[in-house]
Amino acid sequence: MASTIPDPQPGTGTARETPQPQPPSGRAGRVEAHGIDHIPDHERHGRPRQLFSVWAAANVNYLSLVTGGALILMGLTLWQALAVIVTGNLFWLLTGLLSISGPAAGAPSEVITRAMYGVRGNRVNNAVVGWLISVCYFALNLAAAATAAFALVEMAGITANTGVKIAVVMVVAALTLAIGVYGHAMIMKLYLPITLALTAAFAVVAVGVFRHTDFSYVPAEPLTGTDLWAVLAAGVTLIASGPLSYTTSADFSRYLPRTTPARSVVGWTFLGGFLPGAAVCSLGALAATVVDMTDPQAGLRQLLPDWFGPLLLLALVLGTIAINALTAYSAGLALQAVGIRIRRSLSVLADGTAAVALTLYGLLASDFLDTVSNVLQLTVVLLGPALAVYATDIVLRRNRYDGPALMDETPGGPFWYTAGVNPAGALALAGGVTVSALCVNTLYTGPIARALGGVDLALPAGLVTAALLYTLLTRGKFRAPTA
Repeated sequence: MASTIPDPQPGTGTARETPQPQPPSGRAGRVEAHGIDHIPDHERHGRPRQLFSVWAAANVNYLSLVTGGALILMGLTLWQALAVIVTGNLFWLLTGLLSISGPAAGAPSEVITRAMYGVRGNRVNNAVVGWLISVCYFALNLAAAATAAFALVEMAGITANTGVKIAVVMVVAALTLAIGVYGHAMIMKLYLPITLALTAAFAVVAVGVFRHTDFSYVPAEPLTGTDLWAVLAAGVTLIASGPLSYTTSADFSRYLPRTTPARSVVGWTFLGGFLPGAAVCSLGALAATVVDMTDPQAGLRQLLPDWFGPLLLLALVLGTIAINALTAYSAGLALQAVGIRIRRSLSVLADGTAAVALTLYGLLASDFLDTVSNVLQLTVVLLGPALAVYATDIVLRRNRYDGPALMDETPGGPFWYTAGVNPAGALALAGGVTVSALCVNTLYTGPIARALGGVDLALPAGLVTAALLYTLLTRGKFRAPTA
């Protein structure tokens, strides 16, 4: 077996083993030993409800406030913006669906997708959809946390010049990467108290925002006709880019016992993402009816008591560290899955280095809000079709994944397919991305979007095309090895 596993674990080759106490590597105080290798049954532990706090902590963050406020800035009425927020966050159902493959396979998403693309094809998939996009999101979120931290530094009487900004970015990145390096057990340990702390902080924010919100808000020149539909479509894409970015959600469920009910995994993941995601985005939209949310920190401080200003900034930094630790963790696994023989802990640090460089560029050389909007909408061109192929495979395969078989990277192995590539997955992904790119209207306008007057249908078009192509191309020859 030619494996990309950097740290082989004893006893990982058997599917069913005698239950044993949880190993030290599965404790929060130890650096996680597992990377992309299979998690044997005797190391499985936890309950699906733990997934709620993982996703909830990751969704009470600064970026959600920014995107919620951006909907009002795009010209929507308050109620149109709230409808877009709910619709976009419903995509957390798909994130939950992907999560059920983790307990079934005992492997992360970065390995499970070998079933869709083949061993070699999946390396390309992980290099682009897994690693590159994860690093971009890491950078965006790190920039968001840093802007809040800059304001906190200013409150302390320190001028946030370029040197101070670089130092702040490095400190926030170090805290984030520490969680990612320690890994799964540390995430499970920390995210419940983080969720409780952030909920308390944002409850205060909610009270202040509700007291001032103009619930009858309508822009001076309301959008109508094609212009309205174009903004609604762009808004849903913007909000949906959050849940769509977690095509790696099995990374955080793979330690659950294989007998864990799929319905519970879907439900707790969905609730953990949807409830705080919709709530925090909505706070951003509500606040934008009375203050200028092009600078969310300054805008929100107008609605809140003075004493709460520093606490709000701390909460924004903490929430963004939480979401970025998940991103860094998955990016590290993706780097391993590309075929680079490196320990998971070191791969997380490598990802962090790349993200810090992008963050400094985003903060010092470009407009942050425009960068966020454009990048989030454009990544959907790749993420939508990739998620559709993954979700369709789970449905067609009935979530039957053989974890040890997925570790086999040798020619002739069950997931080698043709020269290491599964034509069905590769063609479905390529077709979905192509159609999505023709429909996009963000950094550029595709021909279909242009013909529709600027309406961006990249998200639904990419999802549907990829799912249909994968279903057609696997009909009658679907390979579904059972565990």
